Parts: sequence; structure tokens; C-alpha cells
Amino acid sequence: MASELRVTTIANNAGTESVDTSYVINGSAKAWFNLNAATPALRDSFNIASITDEGTGQYEGNFTSAMGNGDYSANGSSTVKGSSNSFSNILTTGDPDNTYGLHTTSAIRANVYAYNASNYSDPQMLQVTVNGDLA
Repeated sequence: MASELRVTTIANNAGTESVDTSYVINGSAKAWFNLNAATPALRDSFNIASITDEGTGQYEGNFTSAMGNGDYSANGSSTVKGSSNSFSNILTTGDPDNTYGLHTTSAIRANVYAYNASNYSDPQMLQVTVNGDLA
């Protein structure tokens, strides 16, 4: 039998610090993933059913639970380790050709561009976080 706990505020044991539950519910990431992009294989994730390799530097994280609309916020980072240092690539989210809109409710698209270049590039590590409302 499922149960439900309804509270308006969460507080520490001493009652000296508290937060309204709307901040916890609305401020928490609704999906995220850490991807070994060379394979590609998920290192870890939340609300991501699978990853689709869409080609060099293009990945799609498929949500387990759909987002409420396509107007959510997504951000991320990617890293490549060179022979003498590490550097980040340029990362964008959404459909690069805008054929299905910026974001969809069922997946998040991550596009990685090579540092100082306009070509797609496969990073060694890719992390993406999604904030918004679930359906």
C-alpha cells in the first residue's frame, strides 16, 4: 500500500533551519546524467532511461518520466583531457536543426562543439542537468 506524507515545511531537528517544501519540489533537478561519451555509456543518472548517440558530439538523454512541457531549463558541461591539460568544450542543448523544437518532453539533446571550433566533438565526459516541471 502506498502512503503519502503531506507537509508544508521541512526543518532540522533543532527547528532552527527550515525550508518550504515548494523549494524542495520545484528546486530539485528533475533529471541529470554523467556520460562517458567515448563509449557512450552512463556513469550515473537520475530520470534517464537511456542515452542515444546521435552522431559525433550529439547525444540524447531519454527521460524515464516526461517533463510537463518543453520550456524547462537545461545546462551542462563536457571535458576533454589533452596531452598536457584538460579543457571544456562548448555545450548547447536542444535540437541543433530545430526540426522538433528546442527541447522535447521525452528527451534532452546535448550538442558538444570542439573548443575554438565549429565542429561537433566527442568529449570524454558529459554532464547535463534538467530543471523544470514533470508531467
